[in-house]
Parts: sequence; structure tokens; C-alpha cells
Amino acid sequence: MSARNAILQRLRERADGPLSAPDCDFSVVTNRGWSADERLVRFERWITSVHGEVVHSVRSVWTDALARVLAAKGIRRLALGREHPVAAEAREALAGSDVVLVDVDRDIEGWRQEQFERVDAGLTSTLGGIAETGSLWLWPTPDEPRLISLVPPIHIAVLDAETLEDTFFDAVEHHDWARGMPTNALLISGPSKTADIEQTLAYGVHGPRELVVLVRHASHLPEGA
Repeated sequence: MSARNAILQRLRERADGPLSAPDCDFSVVTNRGWSADERLVRFERWITSVHGEVVHSVRSVWTDALARVLAAKGIRRLALGREHPVAAEAREALAGSDVVLVDVDRDIEGWRQEQFERVDAGLTSTLGGIAETGSLWLWPTPDEPRLISLVPPIHIAVLDAETLEDTFFDAVEHHDWARGMPTNALLISGPSKTADIEQTLAYGVHGPRELVVLVRHASHLPEGA
């Protein structure tokens, strides 16, 4: 029995009855009723307000947009997975280019120094976004470990426009987090930033100094994108 299951079993044994969620009214954190266009506008407004960047692309040519981002930011070494379709498509598109593709599916102890000192950016997929707060949500996997979204100075996250939810509660409910809670979930609402006692704001101290969200659209770009 795992440590987690052992703890839950002891809690159940000590409770008077089966564990259950409290009777709460969650209406204040859901039921926004936004359209897909409204969700996209709200998401972009919030994430760019904290210095996140948003790049729109039609899904069929999203790797062209990725290549332009890499060139514009001078990225020469890109860390990414292998198995996820986002990583697989990026690898195919960038094969033969000047960008060195850095494998991440290996023991961190074997490439710790490389990851911290010789990687320009990390590329990840996302499971969705949250319009209310301008946040991305990711479930790291061995193929896409959480460090590639936390250590490189630039994080490029690929978001499918149709996966935007109104609120965090909606994301949890619609994707049944209670049934399959991950060991690690990431909510990312902008690049890393901190401030000292003199209120001097600095980016990149505890994580990426830049966040680029590459939003993929099924057929056409939104007006003004």
C-alpha cells in the first residue's frame, strides 16, 4: 500500500462515517457564461498584463509561428519532450535547423548543469487555460517534466484555444481532477517575478523571465490577432 493510501485509510477509520465533500455553494466560482471569444479575450488581457506574451496561429502551421518566436528571441538550444504530439511536431519541423533540440527524458542528475546553464528555452504542451485569471494549467509527465517550464529563462507554452475554461473550478470539474489528481499540477499566470523591500520588480529570479503562449486555433485567427 502506498503512503498516500495508508494515510487515507487511517483517516477513514477514524471518521464517524465515509469521507465526503462539505455541502458548499460553488456558484460564486463558476457559471460565468462567457463565449469562446470572450474567454480568449479575457485570458489574453490578464496574461499580457503581467508581461506574458501571446502569439496566435492556425493549428496547421503552428510550427512556423514557433520558428519565428525562436528566431526573434535568439533561441539556439530548446529543451522539449519526445512523445507528446506538440513535442513530436516541433521536432519534425525543426529538424535540420540551427536550433539544437535538447532531450529532457533523462535523469536530472545527469544533465543538471546543462539545464541550468546551456538551455535557452523550454517548450511544453498545456492541458488548458483559465480565462478568469489568465492562467495555464499543466500536468507534468516524465516526457515533459516540470523543470522545463521552471528552469530555462524562456518558457514557450502551446495552448489550444478551445481548451480555455471560464474559471479554475470549471477546469477541475470538467476534467475530473477528483478522480485522477496528479502528483504535481502547475498553474502558470505569467513569467517569474519578485520584488525587494524597495519594491523593485525583477523578472526571472525564481523561474523563467519570459513566458510565450502560442495559442493554436482550429481554422482561422481571431479578429485583430
